[in-house]
Amino acid sequence: MEILHIEDLSFRYPKAERNALSSVSFSVKRGEFIVVCGESGCGKTTLLRLLKSEISPAGDLSGSVKYLGEDSLEIGFVMQDPDSQIVTDTVWHELAFGLENLGLPCDVIRRRVGETACYFGIEELFRRKTDGLSGGQKQLLNLAAVTAMQPKVLILDEPTGQLDPIAASEFIATLSKLNRELGMTVILAEHRLDEVFPIADRVLVMEDGRAVLFDLPEKIGGELMKLGKDHPMLEALPSTVRICGSLGYEEKIPITVREGRDFIENHFGGKKAVLPEKEYIPGDSIAVELKNVFFRYERDLPDILRGTSAKIYAGEIFAILGGNGSGKTTMLNVIGGLLKPYRGKVLVAERPVGAYKGNSLYRQNLAILPQNPRALFVRDTVGADLAEVPEARGVKKSEREALVVSVAKRLKILHLLKKNPFDLSGGEQQKCALAKVLLSEPRIVLLDEPTKGIDASAKRGLSEILSELKSAGVTVIIVTHDTEFAAENADRCALFFDGELIAEDIPQRFFGGNTFYTTAANRIVREVCPNAVTVGQAVGSLANGDTK
Repeated sequence: MEILHIEDLSFRYPKAERNALSSVSFSVKRGEFIVVCGESGCGKTTLLRLLKSEISPAGDLSGSVKYLGEDSLEIGFVMQDPDSQIVTDTVWHELAFGLENLGLPCDVIRRRVGETACYFGIEELFRRKTDGLSGGQKQLLNLAAVTAMQPKVLILDEPTGQLDPIAASEFIATLSKLNRELGMTVILAEHRLDEVFPIADRVLVMEDGRAVLFDLPEKIGGELMKLGKDHPMLEALPSTVRICGSLGYEEKIPITVREGRDFIENHFGGKKAVLPEKEYIPGDSIAVELKNVFFRYERDLPDILRGTSAKIYAGEIFAILGGNGSGKTTMLNVIGGLLKPYRGKVLVAERPVGAYKGNSLYRQNLAILPQNPRALFVRDTVGADLAEVPEARGVKKSEREALVVSVAKRLKILHLLKKNPFDLSGGEQQKCALAKVLLSEPRIVLLDEPTKGIDASAKRGLSEILSELKSAGVTVIIVTHDTEFAAENADRCALFFDGELIAEDIPQRFFGGNTFYTTAANRIVREVCPNAVTVGQAVGSLANGDTK
């Protein structure tokens, strides 16, 4: 039985040159788990917001969205940025807020809040301040607060974008539980497909505002191949699909890690693949050094950095992984001079951060891409925002436009220059913010979750840019939850835990030796090739016969 019916839906934002959605038609059955995927800017967020009338964007709309329930308030919505949805100062009040707005009696509110807190396992957080929660805890709270209102349909817009791998897995497992045990209809837009494909009933693939595919998850890979062997969404598919598909498996393509491991065992069982490990030898020059650094936000709060020490060399790409709230962003802000430690030393280019007077630290020396890219935007258009960077550097007016266009082409955001940055999708904002960072031409780049909200094609473009920066001797420090991206691009990886950086190593040994902080590709082929940590390494070692 249908619960949502979308027919010939088209939408254009005010002053936009083209439609954000064009003739989208599909229907959702009651109790289904639908995954919506596609490149950044393809229309996913616009589509989801149009499914709930209270948050529909302004613009020209045609076609229809029919909810076959009693009231659109039965549709719950969880946004990408957890901070943008929290409206109260305590966890218990956040759980009760929506119920209060519905005008429910106090005893009903207390009962629903209590059972919801128990169901989601957040009793220990019940009286905590919301601003003291980690990103994962905030997103789980948002989901709990929406679920407390007992929606029939739950819509989520890339909710795991700011979560570490473990928190993301737990969040997805909770969604699956809501769908399986409560019969709740779930519509989820997501870039990280490894964990959501196995629990999806159907997958909707968006492209340039159109719905190009709507099928079973195990059929999507083959259908994308029919659209073109270089289709950009192919590299976004789960690692299992890409590995088995690349090895010529044309029957029902496995989509889970377990199915992928069974495939490898059946075809390559009893063999061992050996991948040579290229030892990383850093240069002599140290770009950033931390010496026994301690930091806490307030005198009576616990330390976030507890004797943190690290040496990051000039021209290397250094990836920092770790759980939500562990202190990774704090460490990045200490390096960037935005936070001052109460003990220890931070050296940038072999000079103490405090020795850089005025804005000299940021003048073609160091640049930061913050976790929230919106913090970098101050103008009405992307083009004006980007142009202010070369202007501040004293670049001649006649040369500024060429610089902006050059960077915009590299990041494929040329078509966004006339748009307001706050009207863009999360992935588009991320790319525009990165463009602003690159225009400052720094020698050291600090990137806080640079792949958040961007698609596989944009990640490949970012990888190419990082390679160019490395070739030019630029040092890149990345804080990321994206294990695949770190495995593909980093020279060294480290885990931030208990206020310190631990387990620094090259990606093959770092991820190959981990159980939880590792890649899906490594989980799939670990029994045959324990040090293959990327899809390319897994396929290459098996397909080329590098086994013995």
